[in-house]
Amino acid sequence: MEHRDEIGFQVRTLSNLIKRLVDQTAFQGRERPATGMHGWVIGYLYENRNRDVFQRDLQEQFSIRRSTVTGILQLMEKNGLITRQSVDEDARLKKIVLTPKAIEQHEQIHRSIRKVEEQLSEGLTPEEKQTFLELCDKIRRNIE
Repeated sequence: MEHRDEIGFQVRTLSNLIKRLVDQTAFQGRERPATGMHGWVIGYLYENRNRDVFQRDLQEQFSIRRSTVTGILQLMEKNGLITRQSVDEDARLKKIVLTPKAIEQHEQIHRSIRKVEEQLSEGLTPEEKQTFLELCDKIRRNIE
């Protein structure tokens, strides 16, 4: 059966190709986060590095249980991606801080994603790109 005229088939194919391209671009000869969730946590911490972030913030942001966040943070700490530091107001509270290794990893991934975005947009006019994004938004609303 031919599925090339189905939106779901095309989206799935594009998703797989884009993931493969990002992985090749971002991690060629480099260490990758242990899990995808580690990448999301690193991204969240990086975007919020101007404020203190605690375990409860991650629980709320990613809608995951305390025990799950604890396990994620323990592995990230073991892998040298984060440190937990006491705060002056309450010694029981530990803010989560990215290590230089995690910051470099995040910035490299971000640069790679920018390259991939340029490659994906190559040959598209601004109007075509806008139309594509509008169509994706419509499809997303159909699903929700």
